[in-house]
Amino acid sequence: MSAGFGAERAKNGKAVVIINDDEVTKLLKKYKKLKKYRNSSLYKIKTMDGTETIISSLLDELEVGLDDGQTLST
Repeated sequence: MSAGFGAERAKNGKAVVIINDDEVTKLLKKYKKLKKYRNSSLYKIKTMDGTETIISSLLDELEVGLDDGQTLST
């Protein structure tokens, strides 16, 4: 049987996933910065006057992805 998409399988039939710790660390830092920004007064002010673009662009990107048939997994 072929491996398919380059995934390796252990002897018990479960997939082996290799995760780069550096990339996970970068992703967590970016997430924490965005979360801190979203809780800030600056974000709230920019949202009220309509000039906020950072979070709204990410939400628009997510909405387009969901429209394309992707699912949101939590």
